[in-house]
Amino acid sequence: MAKFTNHQVRLAARPTGLPTPDVWEHTQETVDDPAPGRFVVRISHLSLDPAMRGWMNDARSYMEPVGIGEVMRAGGAGTVVASAHDGFAGGEHVTGFFGVQEYAESDGRGVQKVDTAVAALPTYLGLLGVTGLTAYFGLFDVGAMAQGETVVVSGAAGAVGNVVGQLAKLRGGRAVGIAGGPDKCAWLVDELGFDAAIDYRSEDVGKALRTHVPDGIDIYFDNVGGDILDAALARLRRGARVPLCGGISQYNAEGRPVGPSNYLSLIVNRARMQGFLVFDYADRYAEAAAEMAGWLRAGKLQSREHVVR
Repeated sequence: MAKFTNHQVRLAARPTGLPTPDVWEHTQETVDDPAPGRFVVRISHLSLDPAMRGWMNDARSYMEPVGIGEVMRAGGAGTVVASAHDGFAGGEHVTGFFGVQEYAESDGRGVQKVDTAVAALPTYLGLLGVTGLTAYFGLFDVGAMAQGETVVVSGAAGAVGNVVGQLAKLRGGRAVGIAGGPDKCAWLVDELGFDAAIDYRSEDVGKALRTHVPDGIDIYFDNVGGDILDAALARLRRGARVPLCGGISQYNAEGRPVGPSNYLSLIVNRARMQGFLVFDYADRYAEAAAEMAGWLRAGKLQSREHVVR
């Protein structure tokens, strides 16, 4: 294998609040030939996800925090450039948690082969990747959506939220998105087919929900927490479900996270609020991704990635 230089971004310190440049260390090292049973991937795309902020904290979570001095954890996509592994050949396209670096060596655990004839490589970090699968399992399994139900999703213009709304429409429901700014809201309604969008920056979310979901919410898919979660809890219908996917409004908070004050609505409406992780459904990834890919090919789902070079 030709010798490559691997540029990496490592966690140098744990941030308080919004991460600043001094929490990163930039390093480089030579990429060696892979050992037997391993292969090397040239990473072309990284997925920058809100979850990365939580991985930087030294706190109990669903996976170990990134250690000081370690390459920052991140999902990535790329091409196998050298292999001593029977299951992966040079030239194959793959995705996995490769980290913020240009090259990664792997033994294949947690790595998926992807077909760029079906979709472009970045799509496997979005609609056909972890974020799209999060929307799928969160809405259909945790949310147990039935045809005709009303779904409200926060962070609706994000990688998970926009797919939630599209899937709700595919299931024959109403989709109302909450997003920040007129451009995002217009995209949700005009291009993705949401029934309505609420701009939390310029509108009173509680009042807007009373307008757009006068009969209440069957499923509130929460990505942000905070005041928006409270506003949605006040509009639940009897038997509503609240899949908790994220709480991005709290990720950079320097004090204690703000919890919901309208939680008694769960009792009154016999509703269910449940946290979940897409990793719990790993044995069904292929099944769900195949169904999503079919909808994408049929033009029933749209995928848009913001690629920064």
